[in-house]
Amino acid sequence: MSKTAKILLLIIAVVIIIIIGLYSQFKGMYNQFVMLDEGVKTAWAQVENQLQRRFDLIPNLIETVKGYAAHEQETFIGLTNARSKIAGAQTPQAMIDANNALSSALSRLMVVVERYPDLKANQNFIRLQDELAGTENRLSVERRRYNEAVRMYNQKIRSFPERIFAGMFGFERANLFEVEGEAKQAPKVKF
Repeated sequence: MSKTAKILLLIIAVVIIIIIGLYSQFKGMYNQFVMLDEGVKTAWAQVENQLQRRFDLIPNLIETVKGYAAHEQETFIGLTNARSKIAGAQTPQAMIDANNALSSALSRLMVVVERYPDLKANQNFIRLQDELAGTENRLSVERRRYNEAVRMYNQKIRSFPERIFAGMFGFERANLFEVEGEAKQAPKVKF
């Protein structure tokens, strides 16, 4: 074999090794993006489960309170409107915004509850309140897990050189579940 043929084979071998190395690097990077993206989606599904549980409890809570505080229509309408916004939310950000509005409406409902001592002693109300409190706690845990998954995902797709490839592969930044305004204040119920 001639010297030129050996050099050509060496160049071809180096090019093949570089191509295999680049392929492995891109494949690993892409698979990591997919894994983190799926982690965000899974965490969001858990948040949605808890939001649905909360959503399902609201009508029972409203009906129980209505029996005692029928003239508090504005509060009930606000709560019902906030709940219906959740049903129409199509994106995680729309769901986050709708649930922040629902949290504010629930806070206002708890203020109404404070005005009715008989209601606070009602067993149905106490049971619903306990269910809602448990749901809020689970929701808080799932929001934290979701935000952690989003943080890891966003950190990865914003790092160099992953940032370049994330854009090429169509991976975009995910939104955190941030609580706004009145919703940051947990309703305080005193028995």
